[in-house]
Amino acid sequence: MKIGSLTFSNPLIMAPMAGITNLPFRRIVKEMGCALVSTEMISANGLIRHGKKTESFLESIPSEHPLSVQLFGSDPKTMAEAAVIATERGADIVDINFGCPAKKVLKNGAGAALMRDIRLCRRLLTEVRKAISIPLTIKIRTGWIPSGEEAFALTQIAEECGVDAVTIHPRTVAQKFGGISDWSLISRIKEKSTVPIIGNGDVLTPHDVLKMLAETGCDGVMIGRGAVGNPWLFRQSSDLLKDKTPSPVTLDMRKKVILKHIDYAVEYWGEYRAALMLRSLLPKYVRSLPQCGRFREKVVRVTTKQEAVDGVCDYFDALRQ
Repeated sequence: MKIGSLTFSNPLIMAPMAGITNLPFRRIVKEMGCALVSTEMISANGLIRHGKKTESFLESIPSEHPLSVQLFGSDPKTMAEAAVIATERGADIVDINFGCPAKKVLKNGAGAALMRDIRLCRRLLTEVRKAISIPLTIKIRTGWIPSGEEAFALTQIAEECGVDAVTIHPRTVAQKFGGISDWSLISRIKEKSTVPIIGNGDVLTPHDVLKMLAETGCDGVMIGRGAVGNPWLFRQSSDLLKDKTPSPVTLDMRKKVILKHIDYAVEYWGEYRAALMLRSLLPKYVRSLPQCGRFREKVVRVTTKQEAVDGVCDYFDALRQ
């Protein structure tokens, strides 16, 4: 897969997700074979104002590159300035969010709200494209109506403005993350597009990856919620793409990755804040295993790294017995 000047070892991409795709999480999925990782959605307004919290989303390490930085906003000049900042901070790709359905984003005219104003979309993309030389991508939805007319129109404008790839999450704004994504829209846009098209939506298993590639003809597959607590999805998908049998996820393997994630979290946030973040993260790693409820009851109260480690070790020791 290629995006602009960048070539990737496989077509597997981690979706940007608020509160999820932080540096510790990105390190884990990268080690599991994800070809391209992305930051959380970053406010362009916050970035140009040099907000401390906003700028922290740009923190990175060499091993996770290539890295895509996703920005949201609605003012063309602000978006262009933020894209320059992201580039200066080491972004390999700038991605613009045209699909977020969250009310707090929509009310400011950003995210999926932009798909209602195609002229503004053109101005925004033109300004950002002039401001940066690295690959520029966008992430869109079906739009506000099920027909997908807005998605077709925005994809065409993106191509004309020099965008290097388009990711399509084929759900309407009203659907948010419910219902079923319409993969046929990805296929129809791919047929008419001259830039790489990345499919997103309802990819929960390695076989879903192969199915999306086969059914839509897309160039890349973006994986979102399916990888939360299941980073092995990337490695298993990569195995299938190489005509290999996906490696099973053993208890020892699962425990090792969880402990590594704890280490990365403490390294990034410090012990106390990491413990608070781990309270909601750790249960996701074991939700398919026996006695996961007991594990959750224990880890939702952790306040130190050692408590988190002990909780994980005790749980897996009990499973083996």
